[in-house]
Amino acid sequence: MGDSYSAGSTATAVNRPPTIDAVGSQETQAQTQPSIDTTSLHSMDGSDPKRLHSLEIPRLDHARSPPSPHVDINPALFRKQTSLDMYDYFTGPRDIQKHSKWPLILQMHGSITPKLIVPLLIAGGWASAVTVITMKVYSLRVDSVLLTILGFVVGLSLSFRSTTAYERYAEGRRYWGMLIMASQTLGRTFWIHAEDPKGQDPRETLLQKISAMNLIVAFSVSLKHALRFEPYSAYPDLQYLIGHLNTFAKEATLADPNVTSIKRKNIFKSTGEYLGVSFATSNPRKLLKKTDRPLGNLPLEILSHLAILIDRMSANDQLPVPMQQTVAYNHLIMMNDVMVGCERVLNTPLPIAYTIAISQITFIYVMLLPFQLVGPLEWIAIPATIAAGYIIFGLLFIGQEIENPFGHDVNDLPLEIYCDQIAHDLDIIAAYDKREPDSFLLSNQNMPLYPVSCAPASVWMKRSDQQLREAIKEKPVTIFQWRKNMACKKTAGSKYSTNDEKMNPGDYKV
Repeated sequence: MGDSYSAGSTATAVNRPPTIDAVGSQETQAQTQPSIDTTSLHSMDGSDPKRLHSLEIPRLDHARSPPSPHVDINPALFRKQTSLDMYDYFTGPRDIQKHSKWPLILQMHGSITPKLIVPLLIAGGWASAVTVITMKVYSLRVDSVLLTILGFVVGLSLSFRSTTAYERYAEGRRYWGMLIMASQTLGRTFWIHAEDPKGQDPRETLLQKISAMNLIVAFSVSLKHALRFEPYSAYPDLQYLIGHLNTFAKEATLADPNVTSIKRKNIFKSTGEYLGVSFATSNPRKLLKKTDRPLGNLPLEILSHLAILIDRMSANDQLPVPMQQTVAYNHLIMMNDVMVGCERVLNTPLPIAYTIAISQITFIYVMLLPFQLVGPLEWIAIPATIAAGYIIFGLLFIGQEIENPFGHDVNDLPLEIYCDQIAHDLDIIAAYDKREPDSFLLSNQNMPLYPVSCAPASVWMKRSDQQLREAIKEKPVTIFQWRKNMACKKTAGSKYSTNDEKMNPGDYKV
């Protein structure tokens, strides 16, 4: 599968129904689109032989979005969370950019409390039955020695469960940190270090570079969807980035455009998922299991396109320094390492034998608590069992929730924020206009010896190099005295600022 369309694929793209972002129909476009007058060809800069001629054409008010099929999207998956909607308290991942003024003991968003309701009701009912039988019918009290031993085992089990789960959570975050660093470095290599090919239209060069940087963003977004078992291409945050690529995911989506449509859940299923009832939980891998077409590996296919780009840049001498080529290839490999590492974290959970054993041991321990507590506490054994069950079940369920850090739970990693950060950082890099370094190193606004001197670089250029060297040598002594005086004034309680005459000697030796 290549990058360019064949005649057949182009026809398919034209006859395809409009995508999510499309405005207007093809008939409307045909009516409003004027014919192109070939006599209006002109060049913006006739002296530049590299520039191609441009056309006098109107703005593309009815431009179509990339060729991906229309899909029904659940708005709850892509809407912004608001603190006024109760639904947001049970959906995730949590928006870490928001700040709540509620005390931690009263916060519900991110709490494990909803999933503890059913187990605590069972534990409370069981404790009530044991207490009533003991107080009214027959004593069921037991000695505390057995439960003390079991408590030590349960403590070790929960500690092991929490430790392994958090290690997976932290490892997933490290991988995405590596991806952010690799994306920034590779984007800077494409935009800053890559030189413009000789004899090529500058507009073509800019479009190629920005398209290459979009592929970096596409990799992070496609990796997010792949880790959440969403293997297709028609997602709102992905389709405009890869709609022009021929991939297995795109072909599978074209074959069944409605495969990713999400059915509306009834109230019972939604409530069951909020409460953590296993019978109501959907299988996250259902899209992978019910497909009858190869879905490929979209992040890996995007890496192949990036590898082709780096190869061409190296062959065209766009990366003249060998280290630049090494950096590009190394960070491409780093992105591959991130993909493989995230897949390892996702597909290698704690062995099921450990998970089942720890869950069974925890439930058995909580079920045996009323037999020990009813003797010394009598009727208070019921709320005491519920309180102890809240603590023990809470640690167990937190470990189960963060074991897969890439999902949609409230406490999972906010992958959307990481993808937005990568896209934003690459936009910042692309917004930088390459220019000679002397334009900012020797600028009149640059004060290289501040706070020893407020003189700009252009003023120092009019002095001898001996004066400049002396000022540089005396800078540590001046700054030391400055900080010492500042500390003395802080100790004395007086105000101090850089506008102080003694602290800012001004244009020293200029």
